Amino acid sequence: MSLSLDLGKEVLGRALDRGADEAVVRLQERVYELIVFDSGVLRSYSVLRVVGLGVEVLVSGFVGYAYTSTLSRESIGQAIDKAVKLAKALSARGREVGLARVEGVKALYRTRYAQNPLEVDPSEKASLVRDLNTVAMGVGGIVSAVTRLGCEVDKRVVVSSLGAEAFSEVVAVGISNLSVARFGEVMERVSDQKTFIGGYESIKSFDWSSFVEDISKLAVKASQAKTPPPGAYRAVIDNELIGLLLHEAFGHATEGDLVMYRASVLCGRLGERVAGDLVTIVDDGLAKGGYPVAFDDEGVAKRRTVVVESGVLKSYLTNRRASHELGVEASGNARAQDTTFKPIVRQTNFFMLPGDARVEELFEGVSEGIYLRGRSAMGGQVDPAVGTFTFSIGPSYMVRGGEPAELVRGVAVSGNILETLMNVELVAKDLLVIPSVFGGCGKDGQVVRVGFGGPHVRVSKIIVGGG
Repeated sequence: MSLSLDLGKEVLGRALDRGADEAVVRLQERVYELIVFDSGVLRSYSVLRVVGLGVEVLVSGFVGYAYTSTLSRESIGQAIDKAVKLAKALSARGREVGLARVEGVKALYRTRYAQNPLEVDPSEKASLVRDLNTVAMGVGGIVSAVTRLGCEVDKRVVVSSLGAEAFSEVVAVGISNLSVARFGEVMERVSDQKTFIGGYESIKSFDWSSFVEDISKLAVKASQAKTPPPGAYRAVIDNELIGLLLHEAFGHATEGDLVMYRASVLCGRLGERVAGDLVTIVDDGLAKGGYPVAFDDEGVAKRRTVVVESGVLKSYLTNRRASHELGVEASGNARAQDTTFKPIVRQTNFFMLPGDARVEELFEGVSEGIYLRGRSAMGGQVDPAVGTFTFSIGPSYMVRGGEPAELVRGVAVSGNILETLMNVELVAKDLLVIPSVFGGCGKDGQVVRVGFGGPHVRVSKIIVGGG
């Protein structure tokens, strides 16, 4: 059987006939192609195709979920029966689950594109990656480089007994590069990626040679740079790093399931000030430049959710259960990696809204400080329960006399995200939201595509270390 709304409706009807009070049917077909060249050698050329159907039923207040990767009538019938049996079995030992009643969305979303990247000649794509890898390796001082091309087409259907009839097709393409430079005993790695939501025409129209060459040149410069003196700094934070900090250290704390289980520093703080006056943070499924999520995997429209407005916590991100438990509006943030998983509360495109300042204004008046860059950030540790974070970030710059000065490497930042957001003293107007076809956000064993970002911001204090 083919992926379609008609199939979803048929399965929904069968689930209700088998005794479900409510049901949500999800279908998905995802194809992901990845080409990897490592220091001139083709390491892999892989194509992954995932097809499946999942059905979640509510029977007398109890939820059961089952899935199948075979879209035959027999397999679908077995999945329905299993979901109903699981729900009935839970009634003997569990507690009823409250779910907000939310009108299902009727939606059709398709990425606009001219050329399907999966239909481009494989040799053409492999040759491009090989040539870019050669460019990256050609910069003096580079000892290794890994260049990748990723292409993805993800189709999803959600049909529910609350009226959802939704279809989406997202096409994404991108190239990433990691270059490693050596200077004496110092090895420095710098990576970056750029993803387009669209077809292969986006790959053809971009100057990828300059992109990978710039990564290699930065790696060489960073290998010769010093580390910054550790301490508390007045700092300008770029779009990518503020997005990373917000997503990891603050965004997860806004997810309603963590709030329900009191595993969030934001638990019980609706209406309270959690950031400076200039800080407004949203989660928007269809943000310009981000990864498009028109509806969630419960069939709820993904509306723009204002999480923080002028420093005040206004809402949490929710699925239907968290919406019911927390008494807030359902935000359309129930997301699953694929049909083998039940949806959980996840971010979509989580970012800070821009202010009115020019980027140059953020440096003015900073006699001694640091310009923190997110390019090549390698992640770190966060604890949403208390709001703490530690991140190793990319090559950055000291700020002297109101201007960026010398490059520094081995930079790490740490602190408490609420304190950091309270320290925001100026926000630029250069909003940037960044998606990635090479990875995503991990939670409970699931990875989903997200977008993150914001404008440049200036904070009065952040802890910086050098290693």
